[in-house]
Amino acid sequence: MNKKNALKVEKLTKIYSNKSSKGVKALNNLNLEVKEGEIFGLLGPNGAGKTTFLNILAGTVVKNFGIVNVWGYDLDKNPRQVRSSIGIVPQEVNLDAFFSPKSLLELQAGLYGIPRKDRITDTILKLVSLEKQANSYARSLSGGMKRRLLIAKAMVHRPPILVLDEPTAGVDVELRQNLWSNVRKLNKQGVTIILTTHLMYEAEEMCNRIAILNKGNLVTLDTTENLLNRIKNKRIIFKVNKVIPVKPDNSNGITFSYKSNNEVIVSYERNKLKIEEIINKVKNSGMEIYDISTDEGDLEDVFINVTKS
Repeated sequence: MNKKNALKVEKLTKIYSNKSSKGVKALNNLNLEVKEGEIFGLLGPNGAGKTTFLNILAGTVVKNFGIVNVWGYDLDKNPRQVRSSIGIVPQEVNLDAFFSPKSLLELQAGLYGIPRKDRITDTILKLVSLEKQANSYARSLSGGMKRRLLIAKAMVHRPPILVLDEPTAGVDVELRQNLWSNVRKLNKQGVTIILTTHLMYEAEEMCNRIAILNKGNLVTLDTTENLLNRIKNKRIIFKVNKVIPVKPDNSNGITFSYKSNNEVIVSYERNKLKIEEIINKVKNSGMEIYDISTDEGDLEDVFINVTKS
């Protein structure tokens, strides 16, 4: 069954005018679509255009041209419906210290014009594991709880799309795990997630598909699996009894480097050589192997390659 688009963007362009005649293209002819029910990653170095993109969705920045369609609504024709289809979780924690989570969510629901009988405050607090803190002052919550409260706040109007902007910036490992399990839970319940992050392993772990922006341009958009398959080089680390340098063999793009702690690191192109051939090369030079570990490369390698080129 074909999933419908949660978000479709065509030729989206934003130019910030400056003193020079040309202006700065924060987004240049951006085309992408996010499918219903996926966790979609938006990556890019600082200044790539991620924040501009999110601000256009939020309605705080006006695009120059292009089409933005959210959940079937056109941003130009139905701005209110677009806003009510998206919940945006900001990067910085901006909560009133003297409200409790429950009263904060009630207030937010009121701002969205949701009648009391239709509010789902308690359900949302449960979803983000804050039901025990429902009536505590926001100022007494830990950093991780405040993050989860921001997610709750973005969900009071039950948006089908949740946008998380760097949700784990400055959050420790345990809270990060907790946050991700909450996000996965929401996704399982049918919420489409768009996530910006600068942590590659986070995107690798969480996202079905990933778009990489650089200087306002979309440089690549693919499934996480396909992006990882692009990494040509693979590394194997051998622990040996004694290092004996291997005769160099440049024909297969294979390089050997040696560490003083009896480690041999072999770098090679994964589609040119089989791992057995490399093990034989090491053995044939007279080394005794105690341990082998491999390093497949990760999304960071892809990211560096595509943003460099």
